[in-house]
Amino acid sequence: MVRKLRIGLINTIAEPGEKRAFLPSFVGMLANLEYEIFLEEKYGAGMGFKEEDYLGIAPRARFVPRELALQQDYVLVLRYPGDDVVRRMHPGICLISMLHYPTRPNRVALMRERKIEGISLDGLKDDTGRRLVENLRSVAWNGVEIAIGVLKKTYPEPGFESPLRDPLNVTIMGSGGVGAHAVQASIRYGNLQYHQDIASRGVPGVKITVVDYDLTPDEVLMKNLLRTTDLLIDATQRRDASSIIIPNTWIRLMPKQAVLLDLSVDPYDFNVSPPIQKGIEGIPQGNLDQYVFPPDDPAYDRIPSSVNIENRRYAVSCYSWPGIYPKECMTVYGKQLRPIMCTIYENKGIQNIKFTGKFFQRAIYGAMLSNWAES
Repeated sequence: MVRKLRIGLINTIAEPGEKRAFLPSFVGMLANLEYEIFLEEKYGAGMGFKEEDYLGIAPRARFVPRELALQQDYVLVLRYPGDDVVRRMHPGICLISMLHYPTRPNRVALMRERKIEGISLDGLKDDTGRRLVENLRSVAWNGVEIAIGVLKKTYPEPGFESPLRDPLNVTIMGSGGVGAHAVQASIRYGNLQYHQDIASRGVPGVKITVVDYDLTPDEVLMKNLLRTTDLLIDATQRRDASSIIIPNTWIRLMPKQAVLLDLSVDPYDFNVSPPIQKGIEGIPQGNLDQYVFPPDDPAYDRIPSSVNIENRRYAVSCYSWPGIYPKECMTVYGKQLRPIMCTIYENKGIQNIKFTGKFFQRAIYGAMLSNWAES
């Protein structure tokens, strides 16, 4: 008798605001595929789910201590669970998570040292390089909605909602997937209802300038733009994450009400060489507990000392923008992951996944840590 594939779903141990877990409907899908399912105790509780919500649709699933869930063939968790968790996993286990190989070299090294296989959710791509598991729309819309909320408070007289104010000047750096959504979100202030409301009252709209990443080194152009920018959005995907796009000294050129929105959310990491820095120099790294940072916020003091933080505006940054609305987020991810989990099961495990296989086999193959090479 062939043993069923065993999968453990664990809670994300991060900031208290991180509540995301896969929905009961997704676990039911795994059960229908006949995975043997091990859910960490209190799985989904942060989103208001109880054990019976999962067991009602997947009665053979088991709620178990964290350590047991970690020792299954596959461990599924949306966000990387941390180095300490990886060190407790047995060699040969496959971790399915947002692993971000290109910008987390220490993570890659640890997993390889521990002989942990990985399937990076952010690395699952089709044959043209388009991500298969992503929520870029929510990244842009959620981030812009929060940033506009801040700008409403910082905007000078006659006020953000006044018909007498000038058009809002938004500068978006990056023209890829996130940048494209950021254009639509900015036009509508990140909230369709709010946009309809103030537009009906004759409030001027938004003027958007999109600057492709390759143009951002043009100092004269960028400085001229910054002088009139109310909302600066970093939606770039930098080839070199150690490179700064907007030096801190340039921020002093911006209007006092300006808001800096970080949609790229690359972290500071000075444990690698060259160090990874944010595209907008000197802004804090946010999370689901705090994503708005006034200029006097203590978070600036926690930024590595070698980073220039002298010039400040309100900064808006979150490690995972889709997590602001967790159920909506996990509905999207669950639908996108369904064919991936089906393909793994149908092929009786990732050891049978081939680069020459069908569409989703090729996507999984390319996302596996054992097949990833640093460029």
